[in-house]
Formats: sequence, structure tokens, C-alpha cells
Amino acid sequence: MTTVTHRFIETNGIRIHIAEAGEGPLVLLLHGFPESWYAWRHQLTALAQAGYHVVAPDQRGYGQTDRPSQIEQYTQLHLTGDIVGLLDALGEQQTVVVGHDCGAFTAWDLALLRPDRVRGVVSLSIPYAPRGPVSMLTAMRSTLGEDFYMVRFQQPGKAEVELERDVRTSIRSTFFSLSGDALAEGNTAQPVVAQVGGLPNLVQAPKTLPSWLTEQDLDHYTGEFERTGFAGALNWFRTIDKSWELMAAWTGVPVLSPALFIAGERDVAIDLPGSRELIANMQAFVPNLKEVLLLPGCGHWTQQERPTEVNAALIEFLEALPEK
Repeated sequence: MTTVTHRFIETNGIRIHIAEAGEGPLVLLLHGFPESWYAWRHQLTALAQAGYHVVAPDQRGYGQTDRPSQIEQYTQLHLTGDIVGLLDALGEQQTVVVGHDCGAFTAWDLALLRPDRVRGVVSLSIPYAPRGPVSMLTAMRSTLGEDFYMVRFQQPGKAEVELERDVRTSIRSTFFSLSGDALAEGNTAQPVVAQVGGLPNLVQAPKTLPSWLTEQDLDHYTGEFERTGFAGALNWFRTIDKSWELMAAWTGVPVLSPALFIAGERDVAIDLPGSRELIANMQAFVPNLKEVLLLPGCGHWTQQERPTEVNAALIEFLEALPEK
């Protein structure tokens, strides 16, 4: 049986908690919102058994990793800096980086900013979006309005109150509402804009948990966010405009690392304005994109909803990469 171990690494001015398993070439797994290293529980063991050293950190602001109080310390330069520092602390020159949701933005940016440190990049849910004339937040605000969830996250303290009122219900409802199972229960679309009532009315609690999510899984996530609150996680969204400003020098630069994109066909992220067009044209900005894999019936929580398919695709991609 493969053992997952835990330790802390001091780097880039913060203490980072990591879960790790296996030996071999390094694979880093970067979680999204509202998750933690635990989102990769199925991949840690599977990839380790396939011959890889697999590391899943709690990212800045999450879980047992430090949570700086200053919002400006959550830009993409800080987040990619954490991963470069983690590589240095692990004594590794290169990695394959796999990111989901917000972690996918960091994975893409690591490959963009430090291609010398990236053997390959895999994104779950989030297609690569080259830097545009305005930030993603500005574009989504103009298209979807002030009630788009990323816009509602901008005011410090407001979303925290809504999410922390009942953490378990917030986690349970968020996971279910953005999963493929929500549509299976008869909904026509997964919402990204609350018409009334704010975040609580954007998601719905399931009658029963879907098969991929257990009460024990909810125990883990609930315990972490009850202890930490949501401020650190939400601060990622509050630096979208600042990150766009800081990334000006990389406008027009392609991501050259070998790449794989995986998403659920029912993932709300690929139905946001412009996302399907980005997917269709991604090879123009990621010329070494090897495959676009859309999983039938799967929603936003790709690696948790479909671990068998995701693990198989990851291992196939890893085995096809040139030797280090």
C-alpha cells in the first residue's frame, strides 16, 4: 500500500504544508477553490504507484499553509513564486505541474513564467487564456454583472460571512452544485450569478451525496475551513486585477511546455463566456498541447468526480514525456 506522508517546507517567506507519496520524477498537484491537498487524494496514490514522486501542497491561504493577511500577497507572482520555492526546497530542477480550478491558473503561469522548471503542464477545468486588453475580472463583470461570483468575492469580509455562517453546508452545497450530478437531478444549467440572496442562493444542498463525495470527505474540508476561515482562499480572487497588471511583460508569449487539458462536459468553467472558444483555439497559444479531453457527465470537480479517467490520462501524458 502506498503511504501518503505530510511535512512542512519553509520557502518564499511562508511555511507550506505538503502531502507526498512515491519516488521518481516529480509531479506537483495544485488544488483549487474551496479545496486543499485532499482534492488529490486519488491521484497521490495512483501516480506514486506508477513510479512518480507526487507532491500536493496546501496552497498559500489554504489548509495548514500560511495565510498572509495582506491581500496583495496573493498575486500570481506570489503564487508561482511559492511553487518555484517549493521546487528549490525539494531539490528538483523541473516538475510536471497539474492544476485544477484556481490551481490551473498557477500551473499555466508557472509554465509561462518559468518554462525552464516545467517538463509538462496539465490543466483541469481551466483552458489557457492569454493576457487580454483587460483583466478577466473586468471582462466577466462587463458580461455577467455585479452578481457574478468572482465580482461578489471582491469586497473583503462579505463572502466570508456568507460562507462561514455554516461551513459544512457551504462546502456540501458548492461541491454538489458544480458537479455533474447537479444536472443529473434535472437542472438545466449550473449557475454562476445569484439572482437574489447572494452566495447561499447560488448553490443548492443535495438530497443525498453523490457517489464520489463522502461524509468523511466533507469532514476533512469542513474541519480545515472552520479552522482557517475563507479569507485566504478568497484573496486569490481579490488580486485578479493586480496580477493582470503585473503580467504585462508576458503579453503574447506562448506556453511552450507539453500540455494536456481535461474538463468535464458539464463543467460550469467551460461554459463561461469565451471559454469554449478558448478551448477550440488553445493550440494557437499552447502549441505543444497534446490533447483536449472532455469527460461525459463530469462537472467541475474533475479529479474527484472521475479519478479513474483522470489518473489514466495523467499517466499516459507523463509516460509520453521525454526523459529528464
